[in-house]
Amino acid sequence: MTRIDDVARLAGVSTATVSRALRGLPTVSAATRRRVLAAAEQLEYAVSPSASRLAGGRTGTVAVVVPRITRWFFGIVVEAVEDHLHQAGYDLLLHNLGGREQIRQRVLRTANLHKRVDAIMLVATPLRPADLTALATLDLPGITISSGTVVPGWPCVRIDDVAAARTATRHLLDLGHRRIAHISGDPDDELAFTTHLDRRRGYREALRSAGLRPDPSLDVESQFTIDGGTRATVELLARGEPPTAIFAACDEMAMGAMTALRDAGLRVPQDVSVIGVDDHDLAGVLGLSTIAQPAAEQGRLAAQLLLDPLGARHVGPYAGRIPEPRDPAAPGGGSAEPVILPTRLVVRDSTAPPRAH
Repeated sequence: MTRIDDVARLAGVSTATVSRALRGLPTVSAATRRRVLAAAEQLEYAVSPSASRLAGGRTGTVAVVVPRITRWFFGIVVEAVEDHLHQAGYDLLLHNLGGREQIRQRVLRTANLHKRVDAIMLVATPLRPADLTALATLDLPGITISSGTVVPGWPCVRIDDVAAARTATRHLLDLGHRRIAHISGDPDDELAFTTHLDRRRGYREALRSAGLRPDPSLDVESQFTIDGGTRATVELLARGEPPTAIFAACDEMAMGAMTALRDAGLRVPQDVSVIGVDDHDLAGVLGLSTIAQPAAEQGRLAAQLLLDPLGARHVGPYAGRIPEPRDPAAPGGGSAEPVILPTRLVVRDSTAPPRAH
C-alpha cells in the first residue's frame, strides 16, 4: 500500500508538505502542489480523511442548526450546504430544533458541540444572551444565514427581507390595489425566526409610501406553513370585507391562502390577488407570483465563508466575493458586513389589477 512518505520521496518534499498540498492549504506554492499531485496520481495514493483530520487536530465536521428542517427554505439551504461541505471533504452534523426548547438548550447552551465539530452554522436561528455566551465559550468559527441576531466575529449571509416585502407590496400597489392584507409569522412561536418582522416592516413601509395607513384588521399572524396560510386567510375573511390582495410572508403561506380563497368561492386573481416570497419549487406550477430568493446560493456561499478560516480549498466560484471577518477586539470590530444576496420579482398568474365593482 502506498504511504505518504512514498509520495514525499517521489515529489522531493517533506511529508508535511505533501499533507498541506493534498489538503489544498494556501501555504504551498503552485509548482510544489502540482509536483505533489502528480506524484500522488502516479503512485495512486489516496488520502485517508480520518487520518488527515486527526493529524490536524480537527473533526472534519461542521454543525448546522436549523429551526425546522421540514420547511422549504431550510431544506434547500441545508442540502446546498451539505453538498458544498462534502466537496471540501467535510461532514455535516445537523441539529433540528423542531420547536423544542430542550433541544435548543442542549445544542446552544452546553458543551454539546465541544470537540465534536470544527465550526458552527446557524440558519435563521434567533439567539438569546445566554446562547451568545455559550457560543463564545466554544470559541469556534461560525456563520449565520438569514438571521436577525448579530454574533460578534461571525459573518452573515442573507437577503434584505424588508426590501423584498416592499417590492411585493409595491407590485400590488402598482396594479391598483389599496386594500392589501398581510399574513405573516407567529410571534408566540418561541423558536420562530425573526424574518417575519422584517417582512411586516417592508409591507407597512410600502403602504405608507403610497399614502395608505396600515389596517390592523388586514394583518393576520400564523405559522410559516401551508396550513398556517390557510388558517390566517380563513380568519382574515371572517373579519369582514375581504381584501383585494394578499401579501404572504412566504410562498407556503401564499399557497394556503389560495386554498382558503378557493374554498370560500373566491377566484385568484380575479377576486383576490396573492403574492409570496421564496420562489418555492411549486410556485411555478401553481402560477404564484413571488419574490424569488437564492436559497441554495445562500447555503453554498455561507459554507465557503465558514470553511475559509479552516484553510479549506475553494470549491465554488467565490474568489474575490468573500469578505474577511473583522477582529472583534479591534476598534470598530464585530461581525463582518453581512453578505446580502439579491432578490427579484417574479410575476405569474396569481396577481392582477383589482376587479372593477
